[in-house]
Amino acid sequence: MVVRHPAERTEGKGRFERLAEAASNFTSSPLFHGICLVLVAFFVVTHAAGMGQTWMFLAGDLMTAVTLLLLALLKNSERRAEHAVQRKLDAIAAALLEQHEGRTVRAHDDLRRAIGMDEKV
Repeated sequence: MVVRHPAERTEGKGRFERLAEAASNFTSSPLFHGICLVLVAFFVVTHAAGMGQTWMFLAGDLMTAVTLLLLALLKNSERRAEHAVQRKLDAIAAALLEQHEGRTVRAHDDLRRAIGMDEKV
């Protein structure tokens, strides 16, 4: 079984793509930054106050979970952006090659679609 990355799919956005986009928008917001600051403050307070190990483990586990989710989100965004750039480069190369050969209609149409592709990513 071959599992394709969401960026390599040609059909419309699925649930995962919509979720990843929404999560990316949320994690770049000031609200998420505030939540992270509160989480770090909670972590520091539990250690500074000498609270029980249960609280320390809870704070550490929360930070680990957020870190893992952010890592997965970052990798997904990186792959989608990389795929979009590669498709644009391929379209530019094809347009230049066809222009050199005197055939420009199909490659220019592909290039127009590739340039507008950033709206789909």
